[in-house]
Amino acid sequence: MQLKYQAKPKAILLLEDGKIFEGKAAGKIGTTTGEICFNTGMSGYQEIFTDPSYFGQIVVMTNSHIGNYGVQVDEVESDSIKISGMVCKKFNNGFSRKRATDSLENYFVSGNVVAISDVDTRALVRYIRDKGAMNCIISSSDLDIDSLKAQLAKVPSMQGLELSSKVSTKEAYEVKPENANKRVALLDFGVKKNIVRCLVERGCHVKVFPMKTKLDELLAFKPDGFMISNGPGDPGVMKEEIELVKQVINTNIPVFGICLGHQLIAESQGISTYKMHAGHRGINHPVKNIISGKSEVTSQNHGFSVNADDVKNNANIEITHRNLNDDTIEGIRLKDKKVFCVQYHPESNPGPLDSRYLFDDFVASMN
Repeated sequence: MQLKYQAKPKAILLLEDGKIFEGKAAGKIGTTTGEICFNTGMSGYQEIFTDPSYFGQIVVMTNSHIGNYGVQVDEVESDSIKISGMVCKKFNNGFSRKRATDSLENYFVSGNVVAISDVDTRALVRYIRDKGAMNCIISSSDLDIDSLKAQLAKVPSMQGLELSSKVSTKEAYEVKPENANKRVALLDFGVKKNIVRCLVERGCHVKVFPMKTKLDELLAFKPDGFMISNGPGDPGVMKEEIELVKQVINTNIPVFGICLGHQLIAESQGISTYKMHAGHRGINHPVKNIISGKSEVTSQNHGFSVNADDVKNNANIEITHRNLNDDTIEGIRLKDKKVFCVQYHPESNPGPLDSRYLFDDFVASMN
């Protein structure tokens, strides 16, 4: 039987500076807002869409086809879709992979995700790279530009926005292997599931705590190490959390921070953070390990970075990793304590395995 083609409704993408892109509706029919960003990964879209660090962001996918391998219930990094919306070139309603459990279209509809396809994403990414990250609005239900501009004007800037409280666990929970030999207290600012998996695979009994947990409660778990997780938003405004991380560091128990965790550790040591022009998001970012001299291909997702001048002026901080594209700082460690952190994602899901050794280093630091 020949399937009848069903035309997709029109959709509009409006950027904060007035730039308009027209396309077709995908996912839920409606309107959504957020900060626009782009990810250069060629695969792993479901993991990206469920990464809590993307909360409040509309993601432009640069691969030409999105949805072609469907979705699979196990390929998630959190309990729900976390992106505010999605932009792509070609959106596949169907899927060809046998292991898939549903289409991306149904996944978006059930998750209330508004998306737009048939957009010239190459032109859009070049525009964002030139103009920088900014707020935007996607709508397939309201095509009136003046109305969309009025709605977009009410959206707060990502700079100065605390978002981790929207995605952090509300209740502590534990994950452990059969023969655990280390205990890790993980402060959840928007943790990815694969960070927990990487620790459990290395024999760690992990207890994931809400971000507002007091130090006494963390210490009651009797941890051998602390993990400070990734997450969304501006680290500079998280004053209570910065103070908590400082207290954690002062226990002299080993600490490992990833992404937002890296930024919070830096802030706790008097190192400021700043909003990047467009950020780093993809699975092929080159990073040099200054200690070993080796280069790594890394998975990244961040729109903030640590201030290089502040790092240079802090005698107790050693730079361990640098980005080979723009020379931004990708890793630091404290000289007087077993504390280190990286800006990128060593759990890399999606992404390469080059940086998994950092979990081994963390476990070794607890011995």
